[in-house]
This record gives sequence, C-alpha cells and structure tokens, in this order.
Amino acid sequence: MKFISLFSVVRGYNIPIIVLAQYLSAIFILAPEKRALSILLDFDLFIIVFASSLTIASGYIINNFYDSKKDLINRPNKSMLDRLVSQKTKLQVYFTLNFIVALLAIIVSWRAFFFFSTYIFLIWYYSHRIKKYPIIGNLMAAFLAVLPFFAILLYYKNFYEVIFGHAVFLFLLLLIREIIKDLENIKGDLANDYKTIPIIYGELVSKKIITILTILTIIPIYVLIEIFDVGYMDIYFYSCLIILIFFLQYLWKSNTKEQFLLLHNVLKFLIVAGVFSIILINPSVLWHGKKLLQSI
Repeated sequence: MKFISLFSVVRGYNIPIIVLAQYLSAIFILAPEKRALSILLDFDLFIIVFASSLTIASGYIINNFYDSKKDLINRPNKSMLDRLVSQKTKLQVYFTLNFIVALLAIIVSWRAFFFFSTYIFLIWYYSHRIKKYPIIGNLMAAFLAVLPFFAILLYYKNFYEVIFGHAVFLFLLLLIREIIKDLENIKGDLANDYKTIPIIYGELVSKKIITILTILTIIPIYVLIEIFDVGYMDIYFYSCLIILIFFLQYLWKSNTKEQFLLLHNVLKFLIVAGVFSIILINPSVLWHGKKLLQSI
C-alpha cells in the first residue's frame, strides 16, 4: 500500500505523458531531419528526459508536502491514501531524487546541471511560498509545467519559432487550468489562507479572466496553422476551438466543485490529446527524416 501511496503522491500516471510529450517534441518539432529510432537511442537525450521525470516527481512530492492540510479538505480520498507515506519519508525521497537528478545532469553537461538545479529550486520556491499568492502563483505554476520542454530545446539548440507557438498555446491552457483548480479548491484554499484569484477577486472576476485567456488561445492557434506548417495537427487545433467554445458556455453556468472538476478534466483531455496529436505534424518522420533533407 505504501508503494501505491507514493505513486499517488508523485502522480505517476502523469509522468509517462510528459515523457511521451518530450520525445514527440524532439522527433517531430526539434529534430525532424533525424530518424525516430536514432532519437530514441540517443543516450544523452534519455538522461535529460529521465532527469526531467525525476524532477517532476520530486516536485509533486514537495508540493504534496506543503499542501497536505489543504488536500484533506479538497481531496479527502486522495489525501488519506497519500498520508500512508509519512512526511519524513516524502522528504527523504524528495532529496534522494534531486540528488540523482544532479548527478545525471552533470553527465550530460554543465548547462544541463544548471538548468535542472534552477528548475528544482523554482519548484521548491513555488510550493513553499509563491503558490499561496494570486496571479503570480498561477503564472509560475503554468510556467513550471512548460519548462521541461525547454530542457529538450536546450539540448538540441534549435530555437525554432514554432516551438514557442506550441509553448504559448500550452501555457495558456495550463494557466486556465490553474484558475479552474482554484475555483474547484476554494474551500481548502480559504481554510489554509491561500490568497488565490477566486478568494481575493471573486468567482465572477475569475470567470472573466478565464474567458479572456481562452479567447487569447486563438492567437497561437492562428500562428501555428497559418504561419507555420503543423501538417495534420491543424485538425487538433480546430477541434480545440470548438471544444473551448462549449467550455466557455459551461463555465458561465458552473458554480459547484463538481462542475469545475468537469471543466478541469476537459482541459486535461485537451492537453493529453495535444501530446498525441504532435504525431500528426508529419507521420513520415517516424521512419525517416524530412524528405526534403533526404534529397539533399
């Protein structure tokens, strides 16, 4: 049971999705001229992806450590499972994972070591202090969720503008999700003195901010479809626009935890679907690099 509890604390069900997203980004966006197999067999890339996974896992642990009281109210069932592992054990695992990350990163390069050291610190600082504050807490949470993809960007040193288009779209979805979570968890946040947007400015202002952010997703979608070549992934982006229209309609009718949880799950679905949709950019890359580069 303790293993299941620790798995719940580190949200082991999320990490494979992040790993898949990193590899698909490398294969289809950052290094499409290479065969997929050569990317999958790249040892240094594997180390970076593995280090990212451990860092994210340790981040979930420290976040759980600081949120234990709040989660008793917001997520009582999950919290009871998580509490099967003591706070002391959580900290021991947290420091062990971070130590392993530091060792792995230094194998790749000093840049990787600096990146992951900074990432670990930012996650801790967010969990310890920033998370309790409105706006900046939401912005930092979304930024930290996007940051693992910049580890891959740093490795390939290919600063394609298209990756920033994807990153902005993902950032907006994550930011919307963070505010929805605040609406969903308002009771626990209020009891533990978390100064979130719904608590400070109210539910109406929160919904207006979410509406503005949702409308803003049109910008990266337009840029990715009309300016860059995202192949058949445009199907995903058009589908997102349709779903987000219904999302906003339901948002303005929502006022219960269950309704906000449904909206939260819709955003989760869009994010996970977006990961798998990366393949649609150019499926042929799976068995060879871009045909253009093959003909050179």
